[in-house]
Amino acid sequence: MEHAGRTDHFGEETMRKTFLLCCTFLLLSGVAAAQSMEARLAEIDAYAKTVMSDWNQPGMAIAIVKDDKVVFQKGYGVRQLGKTDAVDPDTVFAIASNSKAFLTATLAILVDEGKLKWDDKVKKYLPEFEMYDPWVTNELTVRDLVTHRVGLGTFSGDLLWYETTYTSEEILERIKHLKPTSSFRSRYGYQNLMFIAAGRVVEKVSGKPWCEFVRERIHQPLGMSRTVCSVKDLPDNAAWPHNESGGKMRVLHRGNVDGADSAASLNSSVSDLSKWIRTQLGRGTFEGKKIFSPERSWEMWQPYMSNQISEAASKDNPTRHFSGVGMGWFVYDYHGRKVIDHSGGLDGMLSYTVLVPEENLGFVVLTNSETPAFRIMMSKIRDVLLNAPARDWNAEAKTAVERNRASADSRKKEIDAQRVADTKPSLPLSGYTGDYSDKMYGDIEIKEENGSLVMRFLPSPNFVADLEHWHYDTFLIKWRSSVAYDFPRGFVTFTLDTRGRTDELKIDQPNSDFWFYELSPKRVK
Repeated sequence: MEHAGRTDHFGEETMRKTFLLCCTFLLLSGVAAAQSMEARLAEIDAYAKTVMSDWNQPGMAIAIVKDDKVVFQKGYGVRQLGKTDAVDPDTVFAIASNSKAFLTATLAILVDEGKLKWDDKVKKYLPEFEMYDPWVTNELTVRDLVTHRVGLGTFSGDLLWYETTYTSEEILERIKHLKPTSSFRSRYGYQNLMFIAAGRVVEKVSGKPWCEFVRERIHQPLGMSRTVCSVKDLPDNAAWPHNESGGKMRVLHRGNVDGADSAASLNSSVSDLSKWIRTQLGRGTFEGKKIFSPERSWEMWQPYMSNQISEAASKDNPTRHFSGVGMGWFVYDYHGRKVIDHSGGLDGMLSYTVLVPEENLGFVVLTNSETPAFRIMMSKIRDVLLNAPARDWNAEAKTAVERNRASADSRKKEIDAQRVADTKPSLPLSGYTGDYSDKMYGDIEIKEENGSLVMRFLPSPNFVADLEHWHYDTFLIKWRSSVAYDFPRGFVTFTLDTRGRTDELKIDQPNSDFWFYELSPKRVK
């Protein structure tokens, strides 16, 4: 018994010492963790400076949120090339499609209030709205509008809102002319137009335009005082967009996309968006203010449509096992964590918002040019903060750009080789002039000016191109400087009817966003 007593006492002493050691270890590990975060942020900061230099990036801003605190917030570079005004955390950038998460949050607020349901038919709120297929028109739900599964192809119809003078109502009235590329709810197709329609649903239910509703119910409660819905309302300290559409990096005009307000029109800063990230990670609550419920948060983060992962993509990132479409977000797994993100892109402005709820982590990257900097920094920040194996995303991007450039050069040579030399147009230049119209898009005007042909897209006043004869009745498109998009080389071919009169334009303008092949402009005058 005495031995047992000594053993018990020894055991208590051992437990006490072990407990003290554990406490000491936890304290030390806490210090180490703090140091580790500091070192990680320093690594991110150094990498950002390298990326800025390597890509001649005009400006960039980054904010990182961890455990409901902003742990990093910084601007890099300048707001506008040729000027010295520096980017800081309050500098406002266009966030483009990052607006979509705000749109679904406004719908979520109305769902919380019992004013609509995700599976309500769109016809209930927009009785005039029509898709190409009447059956789809009648079956379409609010949830369908925000999950990219309506049957239209990715970016289908985007020429309707890109720098056009069309209102959202006029844009939606023209959707019925867009032919689907897949059956309803069977395949993913990224759709800006459906988010415009969803914004109209918010307006019909709330009685307020979407921009007013999002400002009153989200921006103002969160203190997002620098976030605006139009380039017409930009505050001081706003970035200018840049790209190489003129052959070298140049400052662009700020594109007006007011017709696509609920899909792509918001402008914000990383200081404001850090509050948005805290609200998202807080499952709809910010500093005690409930914006939307945790139930709605959970719903918006679920995958409603699967995105297939190619074998090549799987080899590039073997830790990704699923990829899906949420409501205003994309969801996927990365090194064992669920990631929720969305990117944004307009002329000269590219951005990323990323959430990792399990780590109570989120960040935003805003840039004012079209280099890969935004994606490089997104990948780097994600890797560093999730302790993923080191990977030089910057070096990989350089290799990819060179490969793509070589491929484009090769394609250009192929097209040059196909050109038939010494041909002449079938008609005098005046024979090609006239008004052509596409029932989905609208009117295109061909005029003769100073001995050459000029093409104007009337709904898009900045879309003006000189046409230079290529061969036969095909002309090379030479976009004027008013066009901000960095279009590669494109062509227009005039078809002739049996009378030898032009009757239709065939526009072959390759690019990654706007599908000119959806247009069939026919002569109307």
